[in-house]
Amino acid sequence: MRRFVPLLLLLAACSHAASSAPGPTSKPGTLEPNATLERVVDGDTIVVTLDGAKEKVRLIGIDTPETKKPDTPVQCFGPEASAFTSSLLAAGTPLHLERDVEARDKYGRLLAYVYRVGDGMFVNLNIVASGYARLLTIPPNVAHTAEFVKAARAAEQQNIGLWAGCSG
Repeated sequence: MRRFVPLLLLLAACSHAASSAPGPTSKPGTLEPNATLERVVDGDTIVVTLDGAKEKVRLIGIDTPETKKPDTPVQCFGPEASAFTSSLLAAGTPLHLERDVEARDKYGRLLAYVYRVGDGMFVNLNIVASGYARLLTIPPNVAHTAEFVKAARAAEQQNIGLWAGCSG
Protein backbone atom coordinates (compact mmCIF):
# COMPACT_ATOMS: atom_id res chain seq x y z
CA MET A 1 0.00 0.00 0.00
CA ARG A 2 1.34 3.42 -0.97
CA ARG A 3 1.56 6.20 1.54
CA PHE A 4 1.39 9.89 0.75
CA VAL A 5 4.00 11.90 2.61
CA PRO A 6 2.55 15.22 3.78
CA LEU A 7 4.42 18.25 2.44
CA LEU A 8 5.21 19.72 5.85
CA LEU A 9 6.62 16.44 7.15
CA LEU A 10 8.67 16.03 4.01
CA LEU A 11 9.93 19.61 4.18
CA ALA A 12 11.09 19.06 7.75
CA ALA A 13 12.74 15.75 6.89
CA CYS A 14 14.49 17.20 3.88
CA SER A 15 15.44 20.60 5.29
CA HIS A 16 19.12 19.73 5.24
CA ALA A 17 19.02 18.47 1.65
CA ALA A 18 16.84 21.38 0.56
CA SER A 19 19.30 23.91 1.95
CA SER A 20 22.05 22.74 -0.39
CA ALA A 21 22.66 24.16 -3.86
CA PRO A 22 19.67 24.08 -6.21
CA GLY A 23 19.25 21.06 -8.45
CA PRO A 24 19.69 21.46 -12.18
CA THR A 25 16.62 22.07 -14.32
CA SER A 26 18.34 20.20 -17.12
CA LYS A 27 20.37 17.04 -17.31
CA PRO A 28 23.95 17.48 -18.49
CA GLY A 29 25.21 15.43 -21.40
CA THR A 30 23.38 13.91 -24.30
CA LEU A 31 20.08 12.21 -23.67
CA GLU A 32 18.92 9.44 -25.94
CA PRO A 33 15.26 9.72 -26.93
CA ASN A 34 13.15 6.77 -25.82
CA ALA A 35 9.70 8.29 -26.33
CA THR A 36 7.87 10.89 -28.41
CA LEU A 37 5.17 13.18 -27.07
CA GLU A 38 1.73 12.57 -28.52
CA ARG A 39 -0.20 15.05 -26.36
CA VAL A 40 -0.47 16.70 -22.97
CA VAL A 41 -3.46 15.44 -20.96
CA ASP A 42 -3.11 17.92 -18.11
CA GLY A 43 -0.37 19.54 -16.05
CA ASP A 44 1.15 16.30 -14.76
CA THR A 45 0.03 13.66 -17.28
CA ILE A 46 1.10 13.16 -20.89
CA VAL A 47 0.64 10.57 -23.63
CA VAL A 48 3.75 9.34 -25.41
CA THR A 49 4.71 6.79 -28.01
CA LEU A 50 7.13 4.33 -26.42
CA ASP A 51 8.37 1.22 -28.17
CA GLY A 52 5.71 1.67 -30.84
CA ALA A 53 2.80 1.85 -28.36
CA LYS A 54 0.93 4.79 -26.87
CA GLU A 55 1.40 5.10 -23.10
CA LYS A 56 -0.17 7.47 -20.59
CA VAL A 57 2.62 8.83 -18.36
CA ARG A 58 2.23 10.41 -14.93
CA LEU A 59 5.10 12.75 -14.03
CA ILE A 60 6.66 11.56 -10.76
CA GLY A 61 7.04 13.87 -7.76
CA ILE A 62 4.64 16.64 -8.68
CA ASP A 63 0.91 17.28 -8.53
CA THR A 64 -0.81 19.94 -10.60
CA PRO A 65 -4.36 21.11 -9.90
CA GLU A 66 -7.03 18.91 -11.47
CA THR A 67 -8.71 19.72 -14.77
CA LYS A 68 -9.90 16.33 -16.04
CA LYS A 69 -10.41 14.06 -13.02
CA PRO A 70 -13.92 12.54 -13.14
CA ASP A 71 -16.35 13.86 -10.51
CA THR A 72 -13.85 16.58 -9.52
CA PRO A 73 -14.34 20.26 -10.38
CA VAL A 74 -11.60 22.11 -12.23
CA GLN A 75 -9.26 23.33 -9.51
CA CYS A 76 -7.64 26.72 -9.10
CA PHE A 77 -4.69 27.09 -11.49
CA GLY A 78 -5.47 23.77 -13.20
CA PRO A 79 -5.99 25.27 -16.68
CA GLU A 80 -2.83 27.37 -16.27
CA ALA A 81 -0.80 24.31 -15.23
CA SER A 82 -2.06 22.35 -18.24
CA ALA A 83 -1.23 25.26 -20.55
CA PHE A 84 2.24 25.57 -19.02
CA THR A 85 3.02 21.89 -19.56
CA SER A 86 1.71 22.22 -23.12
CA SER A 87 4.04 25.18 -23.65
CA LEU A 88 6.99 22.99 -22.62
CA LEU A 89 6.01 19.94 -24.67
CA ALA A 90 4.71 20.22 -28.21
CA ALA A 91 3.39 17.17 -30.04
CA GLY A 92 6.29 15.29 -31.61
CA THR A 93 8.84 16.39 -28.99
CA PRO A 94 11.50 13.71 -28.47
CA LEU A 95 11.65 12.76 -24.79
CA HIS A 96 13.83 10.75 -22.47
CA LEU A 97 11.83 8.97 -19.76
CA GLU A 98 13.48 7.69 -16.61
CA ARG A 99 11.70 5.40 -14.22
CA ASP A 100 12.09 5.03 -10.48
CA VAL A 101 11.31 2.01 -8.29
CA GLU A 102 7.62 1.53 -9.15
CA ALA A 103 6.88 1.47 -12.87
CA ARG A 104 3.12 2.14 -12.78
CA ASP A 105 0.48 3.74 -10.59
CA LYS A 106 -2.84 2.21 -9.55
CA TYR A 107 -4.44 3.59 -12.73
CA GLY A 108 -1.94 1.78 -14.96
CA ARG A 109 -0.09 4.93 -15.98
CA LEU A 110 3.64 4.70 -16.51
CA LEU A 111 5.48 6.72 -13.83
CA ALA A 112 8.46 8.70 -15.10
CA TYR A 113 10.83 11.58 -14.78
CA VAL A 114 10.59 13.35 -18.15
CA TYR A 115 13.38 15.16 -19.97
CA ARG A 116 13.21 17.05 -23.28
CA VAL A 117 15.91 15.57 -25.47
CA GLY A 118 16.78 18.76 -27.38
CA ASP A 119 17.96 20.75 -24.38
CA GLY A 120 17.86 18.21 -21.53
CA MET A 121 15.21 20.17 -19.60
CA PHE A 122 13.93 18.22 -16.58
CA VAL A 123 10.22 18.78 -17.18
CA ASN A 124 8.95 17.61 -13.77
CA LEU A 125 11.34 19.95 -11.96
CA ASN A 126 10.64 22.87 -14.28
CA ILE A 127 6.88 22.62 -13.64
CA VAL A 128 7.23 22.67 -9.85
CA ALA A 129 9.97 25.35 -9.89
CA SER A 130 7.75 27.59 -12.02
CA GLY A 131 4.92 27.36 -9.49
CA TYR A 132 2.54 25.20 -11.54
CA ALA A 133 2.66 22.14 -9.25
CA ARG A 134 2.89 21.15 -5.64
CA LEU A 135 5.21 18.46 -4.36
CA LEU A 136 3.79 14.93 -4.31
CA THR A 137 6.05 12.22 -2.97
CA ILE A 138 4.84 8.64 -3.07
CA PRO A 139 7.51 6.24 -1.79
CA PRO A 140 9.36 4.34 -3.04
CA ASN A 141 9.65 6.75 -6.01
CA VAL A 142 11.83 9.33 -4.29
CA ALA A 143 14.95 9.76 -6.45
CA HIS A 144 14.49 13.52 -6.95
CA THR A 145 12.61 14.44 -3.78
CA ALA A 146 15.24 16.83 -2.43
CA GLU A 147 15.26 18.77 -5.72
CA PHE A 148 11.47 18.95 -5.78
CA VAL A 149 11.30 20.08 -2.13
CA LYS A 150 13.74 22.92 -2.83
CA ALA A 151 11.91 23.97 -6.00
CA ALA A 152 8.46 23.90 -4.35
CA ARG A 153 9.71 25.85 -1.34
CA ALA A 154 11.32 28.50 -3.59
CA ALA A 155 8.17 28.88 -5.73
CA GLU A 156 6.03 29.28 -2.61
CA GLN A 157 8.44 31.80 -1.04
CA GLN A 158 8.55 33.78 -4.31
CA ASN A 159 4.74 33.66 -4.46
CA ILE A 160 4.69 32.56 -8.10
CA GLY A 161 2.22 30.50 -10.10
CA LEU A 162 -0.43 28.73 -8.07
CA TRP A 163 1.08 30.09 -4.87
CA ALA A 164 0.05 33.58 -5.98
CA GLY A 165 -3.17 32.62 -7.75
CA CYS A 166 -4.82 30.30 -5.23
CA SER A 167 -5.56 30.71 -1.57
CA GLY A 168 -5.27 27.72 0.77
